[in-house]
Amino acid sequence: MLRKALLLIALLLPLPLYAENISAIQSNEVIVLFEEPLHNTANAVLKIYPIVKTELENTLGWKLNFRPEIHLIRDRQDFRKIIGSNLTVAFAVPQKYLIVIDNSRMHTKPFTLETTLKHELCHLLLNHYIKEENLPRWLNEGVCQWTSGGIAEIITDRKNLTKAYLSKRMISINSLQKFPHDEKSMLLAYEESKSLIEYIVDEFGRQKLLDILDYLREGLSPDEAVRKSLSISIYELEAKWHTYLKRRITWLTYLSNNIHTILFLFAALITVAGFIRVLRRKRAYRDEEDGL
Repeated sequence: MLRKALLLIALLLPLPLYAENISAIQSNEVIVLFEEPLHNTANAVLKIYPIVKTELENTLGWKLNFRPEIHLIRDRQDFRKIIGSNLTVAFAVPQKYLIVIDNSRMHTKPFTLETTLKHELCHLLLNHYIKEENLPRWLNEGVCQWTSGGIAEIITDRKNLTKAYLSKRMISINSLQKFPHDEKSMLLAYEESKSLIEYIVDEFGRQKLLDILDYLREGLSPDEAVRKSLSISIYELEAKWHTYLKRRITWLTYLSNNIHTILFLFAALITVAGFIRVLRRKRAYRDEEDGL
């Protein structure tokens, strides 16, 4: 409830309350709001925006014919007060054509201004052309990660999908119309969305994914769009995707991805075993002395 209230306050006001000195620069294509220490960063956004815009238009085949507003937040705590999560580095508000970016995270691998801007701009573009009820969250997030080179808007460790698949705890597509709120499930939702879109592109081709988006833009439901493009239902798509994961994910994959953790635990166990062994020897030695 607090998170929603803070976000609502931030969106209703023309300028954010979380900063004292707000400046703005703009072009015919974009408006950038920023705190004065971020003047150089704001200029960088103004410079890279036309490049990001063109790349996104070329990828999806749709024209970006609106002028978004980009807010650059300097302080991580101020940004967290707005979104209520320490994992999120940026978010988009399609109804306002608004993007808010935590600038303090833009130098943390793998996040950069360019990839983050492209991801959030993709959200605005998808929601500009597709009605909200026809755009399930898994498709929205999956496509935006695909267009931005696999980069999400949250910090993930990329291992949740493997763990969930091997332990049979995957979230169904039907449950990903909207994302769960708890941190662990949300991270998995992002990874599943990314994996599913990558599967569609790998298995059916890039154009088939674009066809799905075009059908959604025409007003078709997600299941109708998938059927018309891939000739299968969403549930059949999910089953085929799981078969695809079965070929790629094994316990050997999991072990290799966690080899450093496993070796650390193994070394810790050896240390504990050695310590216990020394204690036993000392106790046996004392017993021998007492027996003399």
